[in-house]
Amino acid sequence: MNHLQNKTAIITGASSGLGAASARALSAKGVRIVAAALDQGGLDAIVNEIRANGGEAVGRASDVTNLDDMKALAQFAQDSFGSVDILVNNAGLMLFSSWVDLAVNDWEKMINVNVKGYLNAIAGVLPFMLEQKSGQILNMDSVAGHQVGPAAGVYSATKFFVQAMTESMRKELGVHHGIRVNTVSPGVINTGWADKVTDPEGRKAAQELNKIAIAPEDIGRAVVYALNQPANVTVNDLIISPTRQDW
Repeated sequence: MNHLQNKTAIITGASSGLGAASARALSAKGVRIVAAALDQGGLDAIVNEIRANGGEAVGRASDVTNLDDMKALAQFAQDSFGSVDILVNNAGLMLFSSWVDLAVNDWEKMINVNVKGYLNAIAGVLPFMLEQKSGQILNMDSVAGHQVGPAAGVYSATKFFVQAMTESMRKELGVHHGIRVNTVSPGVINTGWADKVTDPEGRKAAQELNKIAIAPEDIGRAVVYALNQPANVTVNDLIISPTRQDW
């Protein structure tokens, strides 16, 4: 059964990678997509692709690190489609480095996007969901939110934060307000992330790890499964990993 038809989903980081894959997969289930990212060209491409395939989609260039921008994004979704039913909190950074490298700029970037960005997006959509007395928030997590790997200390810390935050929201928003909150925790996915690592040693480790990566579309299917449940069912967490990933 399709429980997603005609719902409105805001997806951050939707211009590429897991966000774009999630947008395609949800649109195929009849979800109206509000795509958000910094990359206007990428947004235009995914919106045009969805429309060409018969779906409904709009895009808005948005910065998750800006609270006012996230509030405006939620209002844009409401104005465009009349509801704010789903948030896929997806925009994120994974920048590897060892502690001795003191890659402070990378630490700050990950905290701003992976932690503050998620909180800002939640603050944007939550008033609408509370008024509707319904909604779903999917926080894109990671296997790094379950265990810590080499050169991934700060990244893992941000994803452990997402785990704790989601569990708290599940117990408060789900139990008392009917707003379902869950996570999908991907393993190594080929989204081009490895080439964005600025620390030289960290980039080498990332590129080696990326050799076993699976495709963003594999996670898109998991997102649909996690969200396409009846109102009395919450999928708390899905861990999706490459078969050859040993952690």
